[in-house]
Amino acid sequence: PFDLDATTHVFDKTADGGVQQVVSDVDDPQQVALIREHLNDLAKRFAAGNFHDPEMIHGSAMPGLHELVVGHERVAIVYSEIESGAQIIYSTEDKELVQAIHSWVDAQLSDHGDHAMSHR
Repeated sequence: PFDLDATTHVFDKTADGGVQQVVSDVDDPQQVALIREHLNDLAKRFAAGNFHDPEMIHGSAMPGLHELVVGHERVAIVYSEIESGAQIIYSTEDKELVQAIHSWVDAQLSDHGDHAMSHR
């Protein structure tokens, strides 16, 4: 829904889950609006256990995906706006789900290639 070549995806692991951010690389309010709309929609769907988008892009065998679908009710999924984009924070007290989120973050970083980065 937004220009991949004009955005950066950031995926970071945290002690209790992970953070997914998308920011516009250019000063373009339309891109920022598209990023925010898309991530807000994703956060709502993920919170309901619907991980269809990443499954379509990365395949049903994507690391961590099955565990997130099954355990979504035990994961807090929070959307917020950040400068030039938006973020989704994933957190849980369930150690197995933390590991699933970390595996999912690693897969995102690998599959998004040049469009993705980590701060850690």
